Amino acid sequence: MAALTAPLLTTATATAAPPRLSVEPVSNPHPDLVSGGQVLVRVPALRDVRVKANGRDVTEVFKQEGDSLLGLVDGLRDGVNEITASASGRARASLRVTNHPISGPVFSGPQQQPFACETEAYGLPAATPPLCGAPTQVTYQYRTTDGRFLPLDDPASRPADLAVTATGVPYVVRVERGTIDRAVYEIAALSDGTQPSPFTREHGWNERLVYTFGGGCNSGFHQGASTGGVVDDLFLSQGYAVASSSLNVLDNNCSPIISAEAAMMVKEHFTETYGPVRHTIGWGGSGGAIQQYDIAENYPGILDGIIPGISYPDPLTTAGPVSDCRLLNRYFAGAGSTFTPEQRLAVSGFASYSTCASWELTFASRATATGSCHASIPVSRRWDPVSNPDGVICNSNEQLVNQFGRDPRTGFVRSTLDNTGVQYGLSALRDGTITAAQFADLNAAVGGLDYTGAPVARRSAADPRALAAAYRTGLLNSASLGLRTTPIIDQRTDLDLAGTPADIHTAEWSFVMRERLRHNGIEGNQVIIANHLTAAETAAASRYELDAMDRWLTAIGNDRSHRSVQHKVVANRPPDLSDGCYVSATERIQERLTYPSRGRCGELYPVAANTRLAAGSGLAMDALKCRLKPIDFRDYPVRFTREEQQKLRSAFPGGVCDYRKSGVGSRQPSGVWQRY
Repeated sequence: MAALTAPLLTTATATAAPPRLSVEPVSNPHPDLVSGGQVLVRVPALRDVRVKANGRDVTEVFKQEGDSLLGLVDGLRDGVNEITASASGRARASLRVTNHPISGPVFSGPQQQPFACETEAYGLPAATPPLCGAPTQVTYQYRTTDGRFLPLDDPASRPADLAVTATGVPYVVRVERGTIDRAVYEIAALSDGTQPSPFTREHGWNERLVYTFGGGCNSGFHQGASTGGVVDDLFLSQGYAVASSSLNVLDNNCSPIISAEAAMMVKEHFTETYGPVRHTIGWGGSGGAIQQYDIAENYPGILDGIIPGISYPDPLTTAGPVSDCRLLNRYFAGAGSTFTPEQRLAVSGFASYSTCASWELTFASRATATGSCHASIPVSRRWDPVSNPDGVICNSNEQLVNQFGRDPRTGFVRSTLDNTGVQYGLSALRDGTITAAQFADLNAAVGGLDYTGAPVARRSAADPRALAAAYRTGLLNSASLGLRTTPIIDQRTDLDLAGTPADIHTAEWSFVMRERLRHNGIEGNQVIIANHLTAAETAAASRYELDAMDRWLTAIGNDRSHRSVQHKVVANRPPDLSDGCYVSATERIQERLTYPSRGRCGELYPVAANTRLAAGSGLAMDALKCRLKPIDFRDYPVRFTREEQQKLRSAFPGGVCDYRKSGVGSRQPSGVWQRY
């Protein structure tokens, strides 16, 4: 570390060409999106370089790092700031920095209100809404030789049962908690008891960051009492630092855009505290996987590589089968009660009909007006069509209001939910599992959901403005932007037959994302690895995937060729890293995984469908609202009676889904790093 403590002003070597004068942002590569009143920047190490911030000389805060100077410039005002560098005989260099409050927002748009604080759940002092700021708190823990994390009052002490990390240093962990972007954030990293600094690498830290994300999906209106989790032996024992925030848990915040903003701000703070990060790896399952996929796609650079577990592509696509299950459960409990278990399963497309029951139990209420309101929202403040029409609406779309807008007629956020033209049970009809009469009755009676989430006789119809916005903003993840250059290891723990509620995490979703990548000509940067739901296999898969991703990103970072980033990603994938599956915790097969499944992995881990695939959708499932074609009874392998034909015409007055065409409102997203 001698280079980091050398004198500030140095002379460039005689043989090297003098570096060009520049001011480079380090803690946030987007200088217009800086927050918290400070920014870590880099300038060349010239003999007489001087650095100023808004005319104030800040040269003294810069320290040597290799052939450059690194400085943490603070005292930035909200709004535009100018950082300049000058040296004799050279043109002045400048960097315009736009600073935002540490409470946000930065790019996600106006913040949701009301907003309840939950800082006390983390041991922080009570906070005041809506900004919910609390002072930063640092505590220490240590890992015992029997595998527990315990509090440590003095980080310099060495308890008798103190473990040693895999890298050979005392297993002492610094845990920092505070508030950023109205969320509570957590950072954990190995510590030698000294104060971390961006100029001196913390003893034991490997210069890598794992950013964790949590699952769920709900309407928000509160800070959240959990993060993705940071005190994790898998990461810390190998020297990784770990960060997360409460707005990176989708059950606290179902907007990937807000999650991206929070992650960017927390990572910026981490870099200003610990120094430059070599690469950042995303980690988390279910809704945590949604955030990784969507942040990597729409806000590339926050995460360098992602390891989404039990994944879905985005909240909007997933909402289709969720609402379908609610409608099918209702139908089978009433008019469709004569459908056998085998027939219900075939209509659903899943490996087990329990999945549909689980979807209704866990997430169907998220489409309703008040069915999933958090306890922090008093009943008196909740929406009621008669007594409180301006009350809080607890629909999971609420945090998408800055993208979709609000319907002035209803007061609800515009919705993309749609099942117009969807032919439920089409695959089951074609393979003879259900009869023509059953198919006609099912589709005539299944109905849809109204804007409050209540079942109604008519089919659901998406708002055209919401559809256009979903594609334009990337909330429908098209896998056409940042995912082109993102290394992906999709960890697919086999939960299709795990029972309620875990069996909502069905395996076909990994292949939905792969199909979207394929549609954009992207091959080779997504690896899918399946494992059984055992502690040993899950641990083995997690260890391997973390190590493989680190090797992959390190190789990309060391690639100095002139190849495009996309080519570098594919070319530098480790030879041992490919699709495959675990036979046991000690045996992993390398074999391409497919939909429909085949090969030995296909036998061990068969992949089923879902309600939309069983209704004829293409595998990409990227039509939130399908285009319609006239119903043609010659398209079916059965004969319908006149009465059945009339039922189907009534069910599909505008026609049935034509999945050969792109969805209504479909278009390319407007680009990455969109602001609202």
